[in-house]
Amino acid sequence: MRHRSVADLMTPTAIAVQPGTPFKEIARLLDEYGITAMPVVDAENRPVGVVSEADLLRRHTAKDGPSTAEAMMSSPAVTARPSWTAVEAARHMERNRVKRLPVVDADGRLIGVLSRSDLIQLFLRRDRAIQEEIVEDVVTRILRLSPASLHVDVAEGRVTLTGTLPRRSMTPIFVRLCEDVDGVVEVVDRLTYEDQPGAADA
Repeated sequence: MRHRSVADLMTPTAIAVQPGTPFKEIARLLDEYGITAMPVVDAENRPVGVVSEADLLRRHTAKDGPSTAEAMMSSPAVTARPSWTAVEAARHMERNRVKRLPVVDADGRLIGVLSRSDLIQLFLRRDRAIQEEIVEDVVTRILRLSPASLHVDVAEGRVTLTGTLPRRSMTPIFVRLCEDVDGVVEVVDRLTYEDQPGAADA
């Protein structure tokens, strides 16, 4: 299985500002591009923080101190790497309580931005594509089972598994592999088994 990566999902053309960018220019860019936050980068295009609409509102309400990106931004910047999976990025967002991640290359330079809305695209994946990946990758390639003995039904990202497995002990593995497929929201197990209840696994 190939999980979609941050590189697949990010917005590659990142709108960024310099530490000295003034309040009004930041507000103009946020409005022009329809975004709620943007990275603040140094002279070498390395993220040093993130400035958001909330930061601007706080500064406007306080009405004191300098109104530059450097003075208002959240720092240090919480970043992601393009090779990360979507799951890794989502966990990193949750752990750091941020809504977007500047994406940096091996030298720490900005190459894109990943937002929560980008991650949501995973759950808009077509049911047919999810079904094909489970049958071809999980059932056939990984578990080495015959697709004829199992049925995979996918509706709105909800996967229902029916059919017969050789052993009951394979169930948690099968379910977990299905849950790991991009776009899967839930897995319903309606499987039966060749080994009888109470019998030792072969």
